[in-house]
Amino acid sequence: MSEEKHDRGMEIRREVLGDEHVEAAIERTTPFTADFQDLITRYAWGEIWARPGLDRRTRSCMTLVALVALNRMDELAMHVRAARRNGLSPDEIKEVLLHCAVYCGVPAANAAFAVAQRALEDPAEGG
Repeated sequence: MSEEKHDRGMEIRREVLGDEHVEAAIERTTPFTADFQDLITRYAWGEIWARPGLDRRTRSCMTLVALVALNRMDELAMHVRAARRNGLSPDEIKEVLLHCAVYCGVPAANAAFAVAQRALEDPAEGG
């Protein structure tokens, strides 16, 4: 079952984050980080993102909000690009970030808008 979850997780991870990102993460894996990479592939991607209860657009919205609320700007750019792959338009991403301003705070949303704008403008990401 664990190998099955890993394989399904890797499939979803590639679909959401893109092959280039996943390949780079795999290349950076060391003996120290290998167990963590396996954990997030099986658990985050193979369990949670694979669940049928929410579509990927909704999961992307939720992920963006959580990252803004927790001030995880290093991960936000990656998940802005993932949200685009999952079908969110730049205007929908903007609405999510505006919503965050009310519930997560204006400074957090301000930082998020800067990160998201850079991610959306990146020509390598189709911005």
